[in-house]
Amino acid sequence: MLKKLIHMIFLPCSEVTLLMEKRNAENISPSENWKLNLHLKICKWCRAYKQKLEILDDILKRKLSQEKENEINNTEIQLFKEKVIKNLDI
Repeated sequence: MLKKLIHMIFLPCSEVTLLMEKRNAENISPSENWKLNLHLKICKWCRAYKQKLEILDDILKRKLSQEKENEINNTEIQLFKEKVIKNLDI
């Protein structure tokens, strides 16, 4: 009964998932953070969603960092090729 009451009064699950996404992207207000944490303490489904969200965010961050490393390497390779071509023309 208490869980249903908290779901209805404070935050429904649909708003909690949105707040979790918002918290990952930017800061949320202290009251939103408090409501979110309260909801997560009582709702096992939203806790599970939060864990999956953290895993996905970690995977995406690693993928983006790998792409940045590849961009740097591609740029360096292109510069090296240009230098070699310049030296061959002399």
